[in-house]
Amino acid sequence: MTTDNGGGVGGGRGCEPELSDSLKTFGAVLKALREEAGLTQEQFAPLVRYSPAYIAKIEQGKRFPPKELLKRSDEVLGAVAARVLGAAAKSLTRKAGLASWFRQWAGIEEEAVSLYAYESRVVPGLLQPEPYIRAIFDRHLPPLTEEQSDHQVAARLTRQQLLAERPNTTFSFVIEQALLERRMGGTAVTKVLLGHLIAVGQYRNVELQVMPLLQEEHSGFEGEMYLAETADHRWVGYVEGHGTSTLISDPKAVSQMLQRYGKMRSQALSHQATVSLLDQMRGVL
Repeated sequence: MTTDNGGGVGGGRGCEPELSDSLKTFGAVLKALREEAGLTQEQFAPLVRYSPAYIAKIEQGKRFPPKELLKRSDEVLGAVAARVLGAAAKSLTRKAGLASWFRQWAGIEEEAVSLYAYESRVVPGLLQPEPYIRAIFDRHLPPLTEEQSDHQVAARLTRQQLLAERPNTTFSFVIEQALLERRMGGTAVTKVLLGHLIAVGQYRNVELQVMPLLQEEHSGFEGEMYLAETADHRWVGYVEGHGTSTLISDPKAVSQMLQRYGKMRSQALSHQATVSLLDQMRGVL
C-alpha cells in the first residue's frame, strides 16, 4: 500500500489517492464530450444530478465515476456520446486495495444527504483537528516524509469542509470513549481534540454520541462502519482496515448495518450528555 493511496475515512491513511491512468483517461473523455455538447461543468452537473465540484473531480481523475453518471449522460449528451463514455468506463482499472474503493466512497460522501459513522479505532477523519491528524501520520508505518505528511494533512482538512458546505446533510457520529481516554499524541493534542469536538458538536447538522467505557449492551462488536444515504435515498455502507476496504451496496447487508447503527445510537450517550462529558474531560486535562 502506498502512502498516497485511497485514504481512510477514519484511520491514518491518506485522503487523496494517486491518479490512475484509466481514471484520468475517462475524465478527459467526459470533459471532451461535455465541451463538444457546448456545456460548462456548471451547466452539465445539474443535468446529470451531481454537483459541479463532483463532476470536476471526475474529470480530473480523482473520483471513480458512479454507474448512474453513465445512464444520465445518455439523456444529456446523446446516445453516441454515451456509448463512447461507456467504452471509456470499461477500461477503468480497480487497483486491489483501498484506493479505488475510497474514490467511490469519497464521491458518495460528497453527495450524501445523510452520513453515519461508528469508529472504534481513531476519531473519524471528518472530526480530526490538525494536531490529531499529524499525530496519526507521525505514527504511520512505514514512516512518511515531511512532504508526504503535509500532503495528507492538507487533503484531510480539505475533506472536512463537507461539514460546513453541506448544511442540509445530516451527520451522525458514534465514537468510543476509549479513543478519547487514550490521549493519542499526548495531553495537549487531546485537549485540542476535545475542544474541536465540542465546537463541531454545535453545528445544527452534526450529532455526536460517545459510547461509554462501561456499556454491557453494545451492538458495535463487529467493528467500525460508515453508512451514507444517497440523493435518491438509497443507503450504502463502507468498511475498511489493514489496507483493505469494501463498499457495500447489497440492500440486505446495508439494512443489517443500519439496524446495528440504530441500536448503537440508543446505547450511546445522547448528544447533550456527550458534549457535557467532552467538556468535563477537557476540564481535567
